[in-house]
Amino acid sequence: MIEPAVERVVAHAGSRFGLVVLAARRARQINAYFNQLGEGLGSYVPPQVHSLSRKPLSISLEEIDAGKVVVDTVAEESAAETEE
Repeated sequence: MIEPAVERVVAHAGSRFGLVVLAARRARQINAYFNQLGEGLGSYVPPQVHSLSRKPLSISLEEIDAGKVVVDTVAEESAAETEE
């Protein structure tokens, strides 16, 4: 069984497509965070949940389910208004 449940996580993202985009972007950020450890840069946000999983995509889905990562719709709405 997939944990967290997809139906629960889709409710946080709005749609399945939005969930895929949000989870993939956050997984890339988590992967970049782990890759830059030890360099002292600290430019990426660390994982926001304690997870037994080591895979960035699983961690990002757990963050979305916990409400630690949300969709920023304001930027999308302002871009649509400037096109009109």
